[in-house]
Amino acid sequence: MDKVRRILVCVCKERAAPRRAQFVQSVTGHFTDSGEDEVEVSCTLEKNQFILYKGDRGRGVPLKRPAFCPIKHLSATDAAAIPLDIQQRGVDVGVAILLQTANQRVLLTRRAKELRIFPNVWVPPGGHVELDETLLGAGLRELHEETGLKLEPEQVSPTVLGLWESVFPPMLSRGLPQRHHVVVYMLLHSSLTHLQLQPSLRPSPAEVSACLWADSRLVRAIVSAVDGDDASVQLDDLPSSISVSQVSADGALTESSMPLAVFTSRAPASGPDVERVSTGTKFALELVLSLLNHADLIQG
Repeated sequence: MDKVRRILVCVCKERAAPRRAQFVQSVTGHFTDSGEDEVEVSCTLEKNQFILYKGDRGRGVPLKRPAFCPIKHLSATDAAAIPLDIQQRGVDVGVAILLQTANQRVLLTRRAKELRIFPNVWVPPGGHVELDETLLGAGLRELHEETGLKLEPEQVSPTVLGLWESVFPPMLSRGLPQRHHVVVYMLLHSSLTHLQLQPSLRPSPAEVSACLWADSRLVRAIVSAVDGDDASVQLDDLPSSISVSQVSADGALTESSMPLAVFTSRAPASGPDVERVSTGTKFALELVLSLLNHADLIQG
């Protein structure tokens, strides 16, 4: 097991020293005694440890897991069946960048179908935090590696939106957990519109198979398709197809369209996964919408 190159989640309660979160431990569950799936926490990245703790109420960020989180529902028998090398991994730290343009579009990418974890699923650019990186530095590096967009730290004003407890496979019906992450969703504002940024897109075909600049109407529709729920989707008179950029094997972009239904698909409770927007991404986009609505109220 690689003990050197990965940043891992550590948790602490009250004044206790931070300790490494266990792979089979729900990080969200560590901070709640009554089984809630969302809790407010504070976080800090110090000495290559990502530390979560309960800070002053109202000054933290949301930490959330889906109601169907496999770790939440893991039995002792299930946990014992997980291979030892996986049990010893701990909980990894990832960062995902919600890049919001001057005209309020958000960049989403479709993970390449060859990837082992969440293939063919729509997410923001992101990945693991490496040793000695800051969260922002890791996010900007991943943004550049995956999309070709290069932003400097002084060009952006980052906001940590929230933390998502992510497990793969995402449901026990698809097998025992293989990976366990806490993903830091970070919002970055660009002074450019999506049309100005589009020519600079150079996606890596090994990681990205398509990309999309989602407007607020599409974001609302995506967020309304709650995984694990069957409530109606808020379509807002959206067209039946959505314009996307497909990424060829050599990295070239071609304009195409995809059914709106792809972006409002829900995670199936059983059977193989489908092309969809990830559950964690829906969580983050809902937080983006909340900020937009708050800004509209202030301006109004």
